Amino acid sequence: MNFKEIFLSSLSALMLLLMVMVGVAFLTLLERKILGYIQIRKGPNKVSMVGLLQPFCDVIKLFSKEQVFPYLSNMFMFYFSPIFSLFLILFSWMVFPMISCIYSFNYSILFFLCCTSMSVYGIMIAGWSSNSKYSMLGGLRAIAQTISYEVSMGVILVCFIFLIESYNLMDFMNFQKIIWFIFMNFPLAMVWFIIMLAETNRTPFDFAEGESELVSGFNVEYGSGGFALIFMAEYASILFMSMLFSMMFLGGNVFSLWFYFKLSVISSLFIVIRGTLPRFRYDKLMSMAWKSFLPLSLNFLIFYVGLKLFLMMILI
Repeated sequence: MNFKEIFLSSLSALMLLLMVMVGVAFLTLLERKILGYIQIRKGPNKVSMVGLLQPFCDVIKLFSKEQVFPYLSNMFMFYFSPIFSLFLILFSWMVFPMISCIYSFNYSILFFLCCTSMSVYGIMIAGWSSNSKYSMLGGLRAIAQTISYEVSMGVILVCFIFLIESYNLMDFMNFQKIIWFIFMNFPLAMVWFIIMLAETNRTPFDFAEGESELVSGFNVEYGSGGFALIFMAEYASILFMSMLFSMMFLGGNVFSLWFYFKLSVISSLFIVIRGTLPRFRYDKLMSMAWKSFLPLSLNFLIFYVGLKLFLMMILI
């Protein structure tokens, strides 16, 4: 690579991450607005026109507050974990097939799985380094939940690897030109959507943040900038999972505005579910992961392997 290619690829990555951060800012505003209307109230409407600049006021407020940390906490690890969590999810966004085609990830699905599995460490370090019983319990819950649902998520991705015979996300777009995968794999799409909710610790699977019993979960000791970084990492992962759902099941044509509309609709569904569904029971969550989703995804995997072998025998 010459200097021009390195410069262009770095500029493309920077622009992508900047747009993701702007999307995160306005997703928080959208959430507060939708939840407000669900609860028959207005939501933020004082700052600027209909509250459009509210996210930027929140950012200024959070990052200008005093940085405090528990006296008995491990200070370096305490501040490292929010930065690590945000870095990982922003790093995962590099698999997004950009229009400039400067980045070409032939193994983007494997790269995504590596980044997702490492996100557990950010939660674990945050829960442990705070030296608080509540944050430790919240961290343990979140780790168990994330690892449980990652198994089914990996099996579903292997199903699609057998189906399209590629690890590249761009091939999802090429294979869905005639028919979307959601029509062929509707059960898998529903399972994937529920796994997305569990992986991002969202309602009805927000056990890591159970206000009634854990105060605020693994982030209970965080305030100001540390809390803002955890918050940004969570909403960036919601946008990333919505993008993956659109790529895998809803056509995945990143060169059209229609794709970004679908991404916005999936992100809005996260918010609507938060406003309408109560929290699950923890044993029901684990039971659903190991007794329902894992057998279903394994059956689909066996089906796709058999289908590919059958097609190979016919072609031979």
